[in-house]
Amino acid sequence: MSILSVILQAVTDLTPYAKIGAGIGASIATIGAAIGISNIGARALESIARQPEAANDIRSSMIIAAALIEGVAFFAVVVCMLILFV
Repeated sequence: MSILSVILQAVTDLTPYAKIGAGIGASIATIGAAIGISNIGARALESIARQPEAANDIRSSMIIAAALIEGVAFFAVVVCMLILFV
């Protein structure tokens, strides 16, 4: 048996586990992003309630932070989907 056939057999044997792992990884990324964005929203509303005059600055910071979290989550889901379909 050549080393290449051993590697191909190992990859073939682990394919179902990789698909399960990709699904779990995508789920965790999505849930983590949802929790992060909800925390940002809650803290921003608390901050605006305490200092209404700073509402525009707080809102801008909140939107930037939420976009960054969403970008990271999207990247994680894409990587998991690449693992799933390859």
